[in-house]
Amino acid sequence: MTRLSDQVWLRASSTRAVMAALEATGGPGSARFVGGCVRNALMGQPVDDIDIATTLKPEETERAIRAAGLKAVPTGIAHGTVTAVADGAPFEITTLRRDVSTDGRKAVVAFTDDWAEDAARRDFRLNALYADADGEVFDPTGQGLADAAAGRIVFVGDAGTRIREDYLRILRFFRFFAWYGQGEPDAEGLAACQALASGMGRLSAERVSKELLKLLAAPDPRAAVQAMARTGVLTQILPEAEPGPAFDAGIEQTADAALRLSLLLPAEASLLSDVARRLRLSNGVRDRLTAAASARRDVDLDITDAALRRAIYRHGRQAVLDGLARRSAEAPGRRMDAERLSGLAQSWSPPRLPVGGKDLARLGVPPGPETGRLLKAFEDSWLADGFPTEGHAGRLQALINARRG
Repeated sequence: MTRLSDQVWLRASSTRAVMAALEATGGPGSARFVGGCVRNALMGQPVDDIDIATTLKPEETERAIRAAGLKAVPTGIAHGTVTAVADGAPFEITTLRRDVSTDGRKAVVAFTDDWAEDAARRDFRLNALYADADGEVFDPTGQGLADAAAGRIVFVGDAGTRIREDYLRILRFFRFFAWYGQGEPDAEGLAACQALASGMGRLSAERVSKELLKLLAAPDPRAAVQAMARTGVLTQILPEAEPGPAFDAGIEQTADAALRLSLLLPAEASLLSDVARRLRLSNGVRDRLTAAASARRDVDLDITDAALRRAIYRHGRQAVLDGLARRSAEAPGRRMDAERLSGLAQSWSPPRLPVGGKDLARLGVPPGPETGRLLKAFEDSWLADGFPTEGHAGRLQALINARRG
């Protein structure tokens, strides 16, 4: 018998309250922890989310949770999911299910009380592990425990069948390999992903980008990305990708998934903008990728401190830091230079432009296009001189006189 080691989340009062509420209605063994919390506990990884499977129907789950004085939220009741909230912590509770039909994106399900049926519809064997309230582990596929111990990512049953049920499982195969895999990827799973890669075209961009960013956030996703490239999966979702030495070096320098994504792509602002739009990335990520590409043109590892300050003023601190990170990845032997420049960028705050239209009006320049031209000329001169803190009126007057000839 395998039992989970002492886990804070397992003995937390909130966890015990939810499990007690379910078993008070369904009886002992009617609820078990499932998936990531069990897998991570076995593999010594942090547990962030607690999912529970139950033989109770969704309506029974909802009533049981409320009867215990806890909050119940019907977050996905059509698919059997109710979220319980205890001491502010959410617990996603889902009725055991079997697939009735699938179309590669979503499934029509029927509820069951058979734990083996529920396990059979899951993606990977190490995700089809269950544990009761006392931490005793159940392994319906008979191989999930061994996979978790060995770091193997293996589909439940036939790999092709699992993928055709939901083509996102191709990306999940590589994502779980990036996070938990050891050695080489499972050969059968890899071959199925390669053969069925075109099916990912059915997926929404949001699902693809979310999975891709999770993959890139792994401690070291290089082996997974290389396997994606070999099988054509990477080209299917990101045809512009150019995994190479800069990406490999960047993985060791940053854990930032957005920055790692940019290192997979050419540093061209328009191309990055197109990719972000196609993948439906958030506006914040899109703007960050394009700003970093623009900043990279103005920063290199030989840049003077004065020029770096001007770049920060022009592009913003984050864009310059990202641009320097890319330069560092492209020249990993100069990491110390990059770190010094990044330290300066972190510590220096750009001042605001010290003059405006009102200052020009006081000098006799009426509002209009000339005001904008003069302010731009002032800004260029002020930046070139290193952001002086005084003499602004004289500088403006000199520019006015020069334009009046």
